[in-house]
Amino acid sequence: MNPKLSEFFWVSIYVYWNDHNPPHFHVIYKDFNCYISINELKILEWNLPPKIEKLVISWAELYNEELLEAWEDVQNMKTPKKIDPLISKK
Repeated sequence: MNPKLSEFFWVSIYVYWNDHNPPHFHVIYKDFNCYISINELKILEWNLPPKIEKLVISWAELYNEELLEAWEDVQNMKTPKKIDPLISKK
């Protein structure tokens, strides 16, 4: 099973084991899914509703360093740390 990094507002954030470059994370929200570049914070494939996309990008801006660490961990087959949801970082 792929590691779930975070969950907020019915949005689930994952990284996949030994996934392809560029570094990215996967987002699942209801029937939508996409993956987003960690470095550029842009959707690489598929889509999300605009409001949810804004929330996810805001979260990713706050936790960019943690996302990069999670990417490195899964590339090395190490379990990444969980990342706080959007609402809990001050």
